[in-house]
Amino acid sequence: MISANNVTLRVGKKALFEDVNIKFTEGNCYGMIGANGAGKSTFLKILSGQLEPTKGEVVITPGERLSFLQQDHYKYDEYLVLDTVIMGNARLYEIMKEKEVIYAKEDFTDEDGIKASELEAEFATMNGWEAESDAATLLNGLGIDTELHYKYLKDLTGAEKVKVLLAQALFGNPDILLLDEPTNHLDLDAIAWLEEFLINFENTVIVVSHDRYFLNKVCTQIADIDYGKIQLYAGNYDFWYESSQLLIRQMKEANKKKEEKIKELQEFISRFSANASKSKQATSRKKALEKIELDEIKPSSRKYPYIDFRPKREIGNEVLTVEGLSKTIDGEKILDNISFTLGHDDKVAFVGSNELAKTVLFKILIGEMEPDEGTYKWGITTSQAYFPKDFGGEFDNDYTITEWLTQYSDDKDATYVRGFLGRMLFAGEDGVKRLKVLSGGEKVRCLLSKMMISGANVLLLDEPTNHLDMESITALNNGMIKFPGVLLFTSRDHQIVQTTANRIMEIVPGGKLIDKITTYDEYLESDEMARKRYTYTVETEDED
Repeated sequence: MISANNVTLRVGKKALFEDVNIKFTEGNCYGMIGANGAGKSTFLKILSGQLEPTKGEVVITPGERLSFLQQDHYKYDEYLVLDTVIMGNARLYEIMKEKEVIYAKEDFTDEDGIKASELEAEFATMNGWEAESDAATLLNGLGIDTELHYKYLKDLTGAEKVKVLLAQALFGNPDILLLDEPTNHLDLDAIAWLEEFLINFENTVIVVSHDRYFLNKVCTQIADIDYGKIQLYAGNYDFWYESSQLLIRQMKEANKKKEEKIKELQEFISRFSANASKSKQATSRKKALEKIELDEIKPSSRKYPYIDFRPKREIGNEVLTVEGLSKTIDGEKILDNISFTLGHDDKVAFVGSNELAKTVLFKILIGEMEPDEGTYKWGITTSQAYFPKDFGGEFDNDYTITEWLTQYSDDKDATYVRGFLGRMLFAGEDGVKRLKVLSGGEKVRCLLSKMMISGANVLLLDEPTNHLDMESITALNNGMIKFPGVLLFTSRDHQIVQTTANRIMEIVPGGKLIDKITTYDEYLESDEMARKRYTYTVETEDED
């Protein structure tokens, strides 16, 4: 168990948390939610001991081990992958290294023998003999192939490093597990594996995530941060949403009844306060009036943008024809003879573990990259808008937000352009912000404004939820569902894929394409996917 007792954190004059009292118990998975800037990650740092509160304390049950997901992706660059995972249990790794030093001695003394015996006993009680196989199981489950286990972390890609650090946090069955955005940079298969791991995890988990589907799958409680306080709700994210909305409605209804009662008492007092025969009743009602207190209903600190993609032109029957597209990069076949045709009702989610393949395909279709072989042709009624995964170059200038968006608008009127910005929470003076000072989430909202103002009837979105808070993700999800044109998109957000796509295309290792007209959940449950996963499992076991 871990608890925060009267925890307050002040940053300058601002109190980020004020007298927070909360207890996290064994057997529960707590989803910590709140608007951007509410302090979710900061509170996890307080719980993990990385940050000292201004007042109050964090108490952990004696003897329990706490583990957290490291955010520094370069901290372990000089260590082997397998060793990095085992370091998740610091004492176990320390014992392993002490044993290595003792057994490497040429002049092995009696004292060394006694010490080695003590270490071996402690090593056995900590299941040390299974440490490497347990670490390998975690890595394989997250999609880190066995041949990478004995490489140095610096030789892995960024996405692979994230998976190794996640395996480190999960290693050794910690009593308390703190995870800050664990699904970031994970492919959908790795997220599904993590969901099953946490569902079966019997100790305490506290997780910050913007993935609503993930929170619904794994959470038994929701810890909602709003206005410096943390309120616990039983159930998953959807249950929290319904409960919080119900609570607000009940408070409003209670206040309405109180207001009616106040008005009734005030009218009685006004009518009869000067009447001698009614004076006692008027006095009684004055006392009753003084006792009535309206519930304070604070507006939530959460803000939802309004995302509405409206095509300027209706799309025709011929949308896109792709024939025999192939692309090799650095000797690796990324796309291999890919062909498909899109119709005017298609909303296509591109899935698969090879993120580069999906990005390369989008860049070819938008004209930013040439294929080695094959052709593609857009229909004459189509117009395309593209959201790139890597959008850094888009903001490498000194424009204000309004100046930047105006260049993409047919209507150059500032009021018209600011209307689109206002929908995306850039109100008032925000419109004159310089692009170079924007946060990642603000840049994404700018790009979505650009897509809305374009009036395109075909949207290509490559991981658009990166950097967005849950409110913006929800708004984007709704905008994608309502969009009457054609969608081609990639996303790690299961709920967006499931609720938006009516067609799934998976680019499998080697660059081939699997194309199915189905929902995402149905696709995952299909016999073909089951056979693929079975084949992967058998191959992994054979390698071990």
